[in-house]
Amino acid sequence: MSSDTPDEFRPDAGIAAEVKTARIEQEMEQSYIDYSMSVIAGRALPDVRDGLKPVHRRILYAMHESGITAHSAHRKSSSVVGETMGDYHPHGDSAIYDALARMAQDFSMRYPLVDGQGNFGSVDGDPPAAPRYTESRMAPMAEELLADIEKDTVDFQSNYDDRKQEPVVLPASFPNLLVNGSSGIAVGMSTNIPPHNLGEVIDATTHLIENPECTIEDLMEFVEGPDFPTGANIVGRNAVHKAYKTGRGRIRVRAEFEVDEDEDNVVITELPYQENKARLIERIADDVNEGKIEGIRDLRDESDRDGIRVVVELKRGANADVVKNQLLEHHLESTFGVINLALVDGQPRVLTLKETLVEYLNHRRDVVRRRSEYELAEAEDRAHILEGRLKALDNIDDVVETIRNSESRDDAKAALRGEQTVEVDGEALPSFGFSEDQANHIVAMQLGSLTSMEAAEIEAEYGDVQNRIDRLNEILNDADELDAVIRSELTEIREEYADERRTSFIEDTGSVTHEDLIAEEDVVVVVSEDDYIKRMSLDTFRAQHRGGKGIIGTDLKEGDTVSSVFVANTHDYLLYFTNHGQVYKLKTYQVPEMSRTARGKSAVNLLELDDGEEITSVVNTADIDEETEKYLTMVTRNGYVKRTSVEKFQNILTTGIIATKLDDGDELADVEVTDGTRDLILASRDGMSIRFDEDDVRAMGRSARGVRGMKLTGDDELVGVAAVDEDVHNWVLTVTENGYGKRTDIGDYRRQSRNGKGLIDIKTNDRNGPVCAMETVGYGDHLFVMSQSGQMLRTPVDDVSTVGRNTMGVIVMKMDAGDHVASVDVHQVGSDDVDESEE
Repeated sequence: MSSDTPDEFRPDAGIAAEVKTARIEQEMEQSYIDYSMSVIAGRALPDVRDGLKPVHRRILYAMHESGITAHSAHRKSSSVVGETMGDYHPHGDSAIYDALARMAQDFSMRYPLVDGQGNFGSVDGDPPAAPRYTESRMAPMAEELLADIEKDTVDFQSNYDDRKQEPVVLPASFPNLLVNGSSGIAVGMSTNIPPHNLGEVIDATTHLIENPECTIEDLMEFVEGPDFPTGANIVGRNAVHKAYKTGRGRIRVRAEFEVDEDEDNVVITELPYQENKARLIERIADDVNEGKIEGIRDLRDESDRDGIRVVVELKRGANADVVKNQLLEHHLESTFGVINLALVDGQPRVLTLKETLVEYLNHRRDVVRRRSEYELAEAEDRAHILEGRLKALDNIDDVVETIRNSESRDDAKAALRGEQTVEVDGEALPSFGFSEDQANHIVAMQLGSLTSMEAAEIEAEYGDVQNRIDRLNEILNDADELDAVIRSELTEIREEYADERRTSFIEDTGSVTHEDLIAEEDVVVVVSEDDYIKRMSLDTFRAQHRGGKGIIGTDLKEGDTVSSVFVANTHDYLLYFTNHGQVYKLKTYQVPEMSRTARGKSAVNLLELDDGEEITSVVNTADIDEETEKYLTMVTRNGYVKRTSVEKFQNILTTGIIATKLDDGDELADVEVTDGTRDLILASRDGMSIRFDEDDVRAMGRSARGVRGMKLTGDDELVGVAAVDEDVHNWVLTVTENGYGKRTDIGDYRRQSRNGKGLIDIKTNDRNGPVCAMETVGYGDHLFVMSQSGQMLRTPVDDVSTVGRNTMGVIVMKMDAGDHVASVDVHQVGSDDVDESEE
């Protein structure tokens, strides 16, 4: 065969035997999956345990290894970047420096992890100065993430070239994932976790430790919502609740601004998170130049180190509300898309609020357990050495003789261990049986350690070490004690670093229209038994003399009746209490405004009421003075009364919260605002009343039932509670279902002890019917009475005769056959405004 002829190809020989056949689509798919997981786990997503991506973790660990702590001098950022890149993160220096700079920006991180000196960028989008010009060191909060890392608290892995070891995760003394948040784009997925207030997150974590079965709603009583470093306002709470329950949500964030009426300016003082201030001003200016926004004369950026201040100067005669609305619609509101995606056991997962905290707690329990095991081993080693020293001191003469008569240091150690015998004058010295570590330590002891004072110190130290061993064993053997340690450490961090919220909440009215665009006026709100609700201007109802039929106040569908009526301001917050003991919160202007003859809107569209749940009482928060402690005093149909501080009602969810516990068959009847110094008067359906000191009812939590306020006979039940303020109230006003009522001097109701039968308030015969309501009233008050059929009467209380207790009263509102009084409210007005023609 010619030499030019190639050898026969044999697929089973040589290098060809190593070639494998594969379908290209399968190989591409697997390679892409491998690449994706590498990006997901090694670059883009944070770990749920410490809330850090690998680059951030490596930067902090490199600073820790280099001694660049919060108490050291600042170091050139280029040095930190070089250490990180050379030892742990083999990527570009610009990527490492960008991550370092972000951890130093107080407008990006709620609690910065790097303490920087120099220019690290600004909210105007200015980039940080070059790393050779800036200096950095760890912030105190970063040290809390690394605390106890040298005590075998976390696993380590080899770095990229197997020269060093780096931590897989940091010990993380606080839930950093929620506290500082995170953002990143991986392959096919992304994460965007907002920052939160440290104090709120720690409170939720400790609550979870104490109540492992708690719900997400329970945790949301502590974590109000994201707390952005730039402040601003979150619009509405529904999106926040959805994000906490599902791990995803779209939160509307609105800038903080105010109108300077003296200067005709709109002043912006806080921006939405990650909003570029310079670009925002440019966009507003472009819209003004293009005529999209009218009424603006000038834009000025007066921001300084103390904070943001952007002044929007208005033209003469411009409507500030209109300009404000235009700015809101186009510029001053943005959306933060929450995607609570993090690595759990190396796999990406979308987590709820509770799942995030549970994963953190599991990590923290493992850290504290491993730390305790490490410290226990150290303590036991130390106790072992101290035991040897004490034993040596007890036998000091023989120990010294043994060492003196040994030929070498090794022989002395062997003799102390009992491995060989030392003789003096033909007699063998005692064998002590010391361990190798004890023998080594005793041979190295100095003569000065043989003093009695030194011995006392050794005994004291031994006692302390034994106590430490007992405590560590207790922690390791008792899960509750381990959790107590975690709770205690979290509390210490809270006390050291927690601060006030920066981001506030404003109500979501369904549009960008600001609340200030809604006129402030007094309105009448009507609620029916079938939970239809509406508001009408107070001027709709002119005052009449008592005894009239009033005018139509609402149109009711067949079978429905009026349940309550009350007067409030459109900007007041109202607390809606239901017969089931729940309370809801709503602004008055959120109740739809309709005419007298309209039916209203179903309350289930505004309040998430359960089947059979009806509104029985409404409290206006305008009556709650923040300067003095206030209580919500509640009474139930079966005669129970309780007081709860208004502070317990600060965080009312859209789904409502529990206001009081109820026995089976009992219902919440009425609620009154008190201040701890008032007398209470309880009224029953059969015309009985009792007055007693408010202090007779101790303050309780929301979930308490209360105590007996009044003994009821037969099928009698409580219908209301009134608080006595003798500086304002002169009389007790009682109204019955058949439209009769009376005023009686407050002094006629003598004070008694709680849980008595009380005194007769009004006669409840066939003419009067049972009692419908009791109120304390004063000069100038107007009475609003509404019947079940929807008739409304407004009359001055002065028109109602003043008589004693146990009387019949006079006609207040004339009732049609089969109609009854449904609800009564009292309102303070400036004048009687009586319309004689409507008598």
